[in-house]
Order: sequence, then structure tokens, then C-alpha cells
Amino acid sequence: MDFQKARERAAKIVEPMTAYEKMSQLVYNSPAIERLGIKEYNWWNEAAHGVARAGVATVFPQAIGMAATFNTELVRTVADAVSTEARAKYNKSVQFNDYDIFKGLTYWTPNINIFRDPRWGRGQETYGEDPFLTASMGVSCIKGLQGDGEFLKSGACAKHYAVHSGPEKLRHGFDAIASKKDMFETYLPAFEHAVKNGVAGVMGAYNRTNSEPCCAHSFLMEDVLFDRWNFEGYFVSDCGAINDIYEHHKFKETKKETAAIALERGCHLNCGEAYAHLIEAYEEDLITDEAIDEAVLRLFTIRVLLGEFEEVRPYSDVSYDKLDCPEHRALNLEASKQTMVLLKNEDNFLPIKENTFKKIAVVGPNANSTVVLEGNYFGNASEHITVAEGMRRMFPEARVTVATGTRLYIEKKNDWDGFGYMRSEGLAAASEADFTLVCLGMDRTIEGEQIEGLEDDCLDSGDKKNVHLPKAQVQLCEEICDVCDNVAVVVMCGSPVDLGKKINSKAKAIIHGWYPGALGGLAVAQLLRGEYSPSGKLPLTFYDEDNTIPDISDYSMKGRTYRYAEQKPLFPFGFGLSYTSFEYADFKVTENNADKLTVQVNVKNTGAYDGLEKVQLYAHYDDSRTTTPIYQLCGIKPVELNKGEEKTVTIEVDKYWIKAVLEDGTRVEPDGKITLYIGGHQPDERSYELCGTSCLSIELN
Repeated sequence: MDFQKARERAAKIVEPMTAYEKMSQLVYNSPAIERLGIKEYNWWNEAAHGVARAGVATVFPQAIGMAATFNTELVRTVADAVSTEARAKYNKSVQFNDYDIFKGLTYWTPNINIFRDPRWGRGQETYGEDPFLTASMGVSCIKGLQGDGEFLKSGACAKHYAVHSGPEKLRHGFDAIASKKDMFETYLPAFEHAVKNGVAGVMGAYNRTNSEPCCAHSFLMEDVLFDRWNFEGYFVSDCGAINDIYEHHKFKETKKETAAIALERGCHLNCGEAYAHLIEAYEEDLITDEAIDEAVLRLFTIRVLLGEFEEVRPYSDVSYDKLDCPEHRALNLEASKQTMVLLKNEDNFLPIKENTFKKIAVVGPNANSTVVLEGNYFGNASEHITVAEGMRRMFPEARVTVATGTRLYIEKKNDWDGFGYMRSEGLAAASEADFTLVCLGMDRTIEGEQIEGLEDDCLDSGDKKNVHLPKAQVQLCEEICDVCDNVAVVVMCGSPVDLGKKINSKAKAIIHGWYPGALGGLAVAQLLRGEYSPSGKLPLTFYDEDNTIPDISDYSMKGRTYRYAEQKPLFPFGFGLSYTSFEYADFKVTENNADKLTVQVNVKNTGAYDGLEKVQLYAHYDDSRTTTPIYQLCGIKPVELNKGEEKTVTIEVDKYWIKAVLEDGTRVEPDGKITLYIGGHQPDERSYELCGTSCLSIELN
């Protein structure tokens, strides 16, 4: 069933409703219309990395970790597993007449905002800083959630439209100023591709963009989303965002005017209470019957596509035992393994062979934490494997000692509750150990969505003030490096961090593990043990503490991300070490037409371990009419190779991604030359320094 057929059927369902009944359906907790046999429906549901807030579900790695896999097929497979669990839950909810919040099939996922600033706390929900990677991962997530059958398996929703990425404490009244070039080159492409691939919903952001509220935006909604892109799905406000139009943006003087302008500009569904004023607006002729009809028709089109009105609902045979089942747990572990990014491995310190160390210390605030595995917007896994537990399982021959060492962000002496100042315990464990794994980072209690009242030297309402971890953690790790010769660090958080010069130089190995999902601790331990070779790549630029980063409120892309930053980073976008080595040869273009080009390259595993390489294709192009990115990622492809094995890798490139974007937002063929680069990393100087390998290049004719 396509959108048009579903819309025709929805029209028949909507036609007998009164205007007041129609307006009653334009809120997230839509009530039943008993006289028409229409059940209540709650639109609000979350699935950033698994079915969230609705009981037991597989808790996959957080989205930013999935971005680090550089593996779109894995993202689609994970999203398909999530939608299977969604149907399993929905089937039972309907059976037991439970239509409460988080029980429906419309998931407000994925978050495809651009993680343009390393300090943003909600960046963990995104797919990183690059528009191509974000669009590719976002489309894969959408396809996995929605399926490819006659009916939607579940309904995805791309958020937050548009130009939205902090600061958190100002989001309800902030005005993001962005040029049309930056919008169409960086902030909007992922949304465009989501729409072109049939996403069911789009969610508007809290902030203003160029002085208009994002949930009542004449240009972004009317001109771009509906007219230019021909979006057929539903538009929903972020929760409370329509009220912000009146209360914080001061865009309208009354609540009824606020509700009216949001509806008239195409916000079909209100998450919040603002549309309670629609009746008043309707009775005062501030809104039209046409706007009401269009909104309710779009909403019921989605409900038709989900199969709500079928005599036998689609996917009703998905059983409840699919929740956190063995198959999904195995997929979860594989996903977690591919998220791990090895940033440093001095003299091949890792992997650790059996009986190398008799006494191992696992120290740090995230050593035995289950919260750090989950990230935000999470479900309840039936089992969590922390890093400490993972190390016990993978190193049974060693004595594994676990110590907290410090809290996440504050130490408190003379603490009557206990565990406020535990640095000596951490140092004691490390000083007695042959090897210490220091587990640092954050969790959702300090990094995330608008965390009120949280502010210290590093933290700011869910965002960070800088690229450091809180001082208590850094000091603990520095002192551990003084008392133990063999130290590795695993950082689990949703954003880039610089551990500082001492730790960066003294630690033998550094791993960035994100929020790795319920089995993340096992993935970390298996990496250390050499059960697999790491393949994760950074979806973000990691900045050195000396790098100058523009203010978080500045939405210009100048000086931001690998595409426009001029300073040498600590660790570049696309970087990640392996236990093995790969050799590239015979790079060539096999097809080049107006819409796409196809390239091939031979990749050989020349090292001592089997490995998974993440092939990356970048473009550099010049245009005399406008500024172009230093490099632009335009293709990715995973290839699994046994040691000594060689394969030919083919990548198709949509030429959309290698066009120049002019100041008015127009995407055009560049008037300068185009050079393509292929390899296991970016073709930049810093990647060459860290990897010791260069990329192959071809100049297009």
C-alpha cells in the first residue's frame, strides 16, 4: 500500500468526523471516537537504539556508536530487529487494551541533526558531524524501522527539523542563524534524503531558525519540506515546542494564535498541550477547515499504513519471545564490537594474550556501571554486562580487582553517605596490578537533554563547557599512570573528549566505547583479549585541548568539523586503528554519468589478524563561485577479510554529494576539478601521521 492509496482510505475514515472530532485527533494522545469505532492512539514512542521506555527490550549501542560502525547495512539490520520488538510489544498491548504512551507504533526516531559541536550533550543521539554519513545512517535506520512490505512495520520520524544542535539550556528560546549555503550543504541533506526515502514523520525543533520558530516555519516547512520535497507524511512538534512559540520566542501574542499558525504552516500533530487552544482559534476563524482536514488526513494515512484498521493486523504473528531474544542479543554484541574505536595502541600493546597479566585492576566510575551502557532514550535489557564483568569473563586466569576511584564529576570528602572520595581505593588497586584498565566517561545523568541545575568546571546543563572530562576523573587517571606501568583507558560517553597530554602520552592504549549497549562491557573485554580486531571509525572530529572551537551558539560551519576546520585535530573524523593492516590497490572509476559514479578498489589484509575494514571514499573539489569543503565523505563500504585475503570493493556514489553548494543553497556541478580519495581513513595529514598509510587518489575527467 502506498501513501496515495492509504490517503484515499484514510479520507473515508475521516469524512464522517465533525470538525471538533478532527481537532481532537491532532494531539499525541489522540482520544477514541467511539461512535466511529476508532480506538485511542498515542503517537509518542522512542527507539533511538532499541524500543525505549516500555519495559524489556534489546538495548543496542547508542546512535553515535552505531555511526562509528560506518556500516549502513548493520544499522538497517539493527533497526529491523528494533521494529520486530516494536511489533511484539504492540501486539500484546492491543491484546490487553493498553493504548498508553510508548505503546504505539510511531517512533520518533532517528535523530538526524548534525553533531557540529563536540560539546553538545544530545549529540549522542545522532550519527555524527557529516551530512553524508548522517543521511546514509538515517535512511538505513528508517528502512529498517519501516520495512519494505505493503504496510509499515513501524513508523519512523526524522528529527529535529531543522538546524538544531544546542546549547541545551537555551533551546526553548534560541535563534539558530544559518546561511542558506550551510543549511542546504550541511543541515538539511539528511532530512531531504529521509523524505525522499519515505519517512513517515518529521519532527520540528524547539528553537527558531533565522528568526522563525521551527514548528511554524514558512520557509523550512511550507517552501522546502512540503513544496520542494513533496513530503507526504505527518509533521509533529517536539514536546512543548508549540507552547515555546508563544512563551519563549514571543512570535505570537496569544496561545490561540500560536496554535493557529503552527497548524496553518503544517504542524499536524502537537506533542504538548498547545492544541487545546485550536477550538478557540477555530471558532474565531483563525484556522481553516482545510488545514484541519489536511492534518487529520495525514495522521490517519499513517495509521492506515500501520495496518490499524485491518481485520487481521499486519505483523500480528510476531511473537512476544522476540524481545531481547538470543538472536537479537547476538546482533547486539556484534553491533557493540563494531562501535569500538581504538585510538591508540602503543607498540601493539593490545591485544592481551592469555597469562600475560596475573593481576588486573578495572578502575573508574564506569568500571561496573550499567547506566553507562544504556545512553539516553533506553529500554530495559534482561541482562547487562559491565566492563568489570566482561573482564572477569574474558580473563579467568587473572585476579580481577574492581574499584570506583571517583564519582563521575564530583568528589566529596567527609561524605556521610559514603563513596564520595575513593581515589585511594582506585590507586591501591592499580598499584597492585600488572595491568589496569581505567574506565572513564559520562552517562545520561550528566550528558544529555537539558539537565537542569547541572554545572561545574566541565558540565553545562547536559552539554560540556570544553572537550575535557571532569577534573576528578582526569586526576584519577593521571595518578594511576604514575603507579602502574601498563595502563589502558576506555572512555564511554557520547561525545569527543581530550584526556590531556599526560594520559594521551602515558596510557598504552585508548579506546572510545561510546554508550555501547547492554552487552558493551563484554565487547570491550573481547577487544582487549583479541577475540576480534577493532573496526570502528570516528564519526566526529576529536579536538585537541589547544584547538579553537567556535562558540556553541554559532551555527556557521566555518571552522567546524573535518570539512571546514583548519587546525590539526587530536584524532580526525574517519580514524580508527586495527590489529591488522590493509593494503589498497587498483583504484579506478568504472562508471561516470550525470547522476552517479561507480568506483572499484582492491583491498588486501596484509596483517596477522582477520579483520573488518571500513573503506572510505572522499572527494575534494574546487569551485570559484563558493567555498567548498576541504574533503567530503561520499561513500563507505565494510569489507571482511581473513588474513592474507584480497577482495574487490565497489562503491556507488550519488553525485549529489560531490556538487558545490552556492550561497543561495543551489547545488551545482563544481566548476573546478574533482579528486577522489579512497582508503581506511581521511586523506588528511593527521590521519597519515597516526596510521602511517596514505589514500589512493583519482582525478575525475
